Amino acid sequence: MNVKRVGMIIVLVASLMLGACVNLKQPRNKISFYTLEYAEPAFTEKRPLPFVLKLERFSVAPFYNTNQIVYREKSFEREHYAYHRWRANPADLATYFIGRDIRRSGLFNAVLSPGSVSRSSHLIEGSVDEFYEQDSSTGWKATLGIGITLIKQNEPDISRRVILDKVYRETRECSQKTPRALAEAMSKAMKGASEKIIKDIYDALSTS
Repeated sequence: MNVKRVGMIIVLVASLMLGACVNLKQPRNKISFYTLEYAEPAFTEKRPLPFVLKLERFSVAPFYNTNQIVYREKSFEREHYAYHRWRANPADLATYFIGRDIRRSGLFNAVLSPGSVSRSSHLIEGSVDEFYEQDSSTGWKATLGIGITLIKQNEPDISRRVILDKVYRETRECSQKTPRALAEAMSKAMKGASEKIIKDIYDALSTS
């Protein structure tokens, strides 16, 4: 092997090594994570009820069963961002915030989290049916749909076990066309749904 060819090989190897180092040091596309933030609804004019409620982890529609932020631009289509994601699955976000709000309302004797082995008087099941960004030429909207079922535990008559079964749908305008503005709008939607859910649960238990 002549000196010229050896020199070319050395230069080629050095170039490959330098390229590898550059690729390792270059930052990849950064993924941004978002969550919900809002103050829980306040209920100051209602007396507490002597019931122990337990939340089950909410289910979620298959189209939204992902941490990636889903958006809708056209009918029958759902897309998602590559670098903008929710910090947790929408089912876990809804379970946490609805449970937190019910607990902090002070309207019930206790509110048990999913997985608790303590006994409860009523069970709350939920489903996240919609959780997406709806895009149009006039702006973006946060769209939230939650189904709630309140079940009376240890009721021998199966026809009387379900005392509340309702779907809540909230939409809020995004202040800007950005994922951060979507997270803010979705927070407002969750607060609106949560307030209605707590009120309906309270009213159902008051008359059951």
